[in-house]
Amino acid sequence: MELTGGKGLEGYTTIAGPVTAEHVEKRSRFLSLAAPVGDEESALALLSEVRTKYWDATHNCYAYILRNGNIQRYSDDGEPQGTAGMPILEVLRRQNLTDVLVVVTRYFGGTLLGAGGLVRAYTLGATLALEKAKLLRMRRCVVFTLTVDYSMYGKLQNLLCEFGAVTLQDDFGAEITLTLRMEADKLPVFSKQLSELSAGRLAPRVVGEEFAPVEC
Repeated sequence: MELTGGKGLEGYTTIAGPVTAEHVEKRSRFLSLAAPVGDEESALALLSEVRTKYWDATHNCYAYILRNGNIQRYSDDGEPQGTAGMPILEVLRRQNLTDVLVVVTRYFGGTLLGAGGLVRAYTLGATLALEKAKLLRMRRCVVFTLTVDYSMYGKLQNLLCEFGAVTLQDDFGAEITLTLRMEADKLPVFSKQLSELSAGRLAPRVVGEEFAPVEC
């Protein structure tokens, strides 16, 4: 099933890498996987891998949220409607995560859990996996270049450090040319202080924009 939804343009939170968890409810075994996915193609490919790996499972229920295309999808995979996929999706929503797929695989243990029990079990499965994940706070960043002489380099380094700029490339020739990345909302103040530091000689030249992780 598909829903609409979205994240702010300034940033979003995702996870750094795949994590797994397992728990048992009334002899039913639940295996959970949470993984970062950049687009729907990669989400479906990973889902296919899980289904192949656990081909003999009773259910492979899932949910994912993607930033590109503003997509949210989920599936109960044969469980009673609303008892599996939507609870997994709600965990992702509550934790404000995007570009993440969660799959909870169930091996039926012979005892019916009832609708409430299923909701709790699938919610717990998603929660246990995501508790193990390292969060990445992705922020909208600008990529820009600066060309400075060697006499300014030390002062510039201090300013770049203060604003959390990341050096992507450097070229030490007759002058120093730097390609840098910085959170977009910091650029106006940085530009002002850079101009003051260089007596108006230096200004960043923006060459691109991207989302990049900062400490969470």
